[in-house]
Amino acid sequence: MKKTALQIPNAPAPVGPYSQAISVNGMCFVSGQIPLNPATGELEMTTIEEATHRVMYNIIQLLEAANMNIENVVKCSIFLKDLNDFAKVNEVYASYFKGVPPARETVQVAKLPLDVTIEISCIAIENA
Repeated sequence: MKKTALQIPNAPAPVGPYSQAISVNGMCFVSGQIPLNPATGELEMTTIEEATHRVMYNIIQLLEAANMNIENVVKCSIFLKDLNDFAKVNEVYASYFKGVPPARETVQVAKLPLDVTIEISCIAIENA
């Protein structure tokens, strides 16, 4: 088994001792992504919808680095600062999954890195 750390400029650099994603044995484990624009270094979270789109864009960039796409995602974890945003996040999130949506949980948390409103991590598998 050989694991490969993915470090790409098209997704935010880690804010701690972890990899953006790990690719191993046809699977990709994407670390929690926040609504940080890696090109500008700015958070994009004027609205929860904007923040969710930015997070999904960051995830897609990491999946592409692993030669995968959003359809390879089998599991997501969503962390929200405010569970009242659940419906708005669902609307944006659903727009990215045209086929069978992945398994998922969504939880409200007390605080997220950089005090963001949303963080999403995922697991993708080749030929899923």
